Amino acid sequence: MSEIKVNNLTHTFSKGTPEALTVLEDINLSFPSGSFTSIVGTSGCGKSTLLKMMAGLFDPTDGEMTLDGAVIRGTDRKRGMVFQQDAVFPWMTVAKNISYGPRIHGASKAEQQAAETKWIEAVGLKGFEDRWPRELSGGMRKRVDIGRVYANDPDVLLMDEPFGALDAQTKERLQSDLLETWRQTQKTVIFVTHDLEEAIFLSDQIVVMSARPGRIRHIEEVALPRPRSNEMRLTSEFLDIKRKLWNMLDH
Repeated sequence: MSEIKVNNLTHTFSKGTPEALTVLEDINLSFPSGSFTSIVGTSGCGKSTLLKMMAGLFDPTDGEMTLDGAVIRGTDRKRGMVFQQDAVFPWMTVAKNISYGPRIHGASKAEQQAAETKWIEAVGLKGFEDRWPRELSGGMRKRVDIGRVYANDPDVLLMDEPFGALDAQTKERLQSDLLETWRQTQKTVIFVTHDLEEAIFLSDQIVVMSARPGRIRHIEEVALPRPRSNEMRLTSEFLDIKRKLWNMLDH
């Protein structure tokens, strides 16, 4: 497993020009190996920008990010990303979408089939192996996205509001399934969301960011026991955390 650290990071779009816009300022964070961390904050605070830099999609203008001590530069298989919009390939079946990563990296047919079998079952798509994306619901396509990322065996899973477009029941079901997959794999997960209940239900810690330029306002350690059930959302402990975070974001 792997640990990501963010050191003295500031990011300014169009730095040095009249259009310069600082979206993140003086960010220092640590995401321990095997932990589940959510990042919350108002729209425009830089949550997704921070996540994309962890993925190596672009570099910060100041400061750095490291993975196990090595500065992050560009993308690699150690970090997998799931975006809000599903990214399934419409010309591939569920099985071929899942095994896409191993296939392009030279896995044998047997290894590809093993990845398909393992992750199709893990994300709850058994029986849909030969279906096309157009035949799937939005929630099922999101399961394909998650299975495909896991099939690459990344050390860190980066998730940018992956369930944001789904209905409440589907979202809660996928949250529970994601926690079970995380429990089995113990990958380091960093999860961006606007949904406070989602963040509390999933996370070991929640990073609360201020409005732009995004700074770290608070880090909430979520002491709720695991495993977690949906009934936990109604407990006084859960609601106390939600109220505390809501008040932070409301001011």
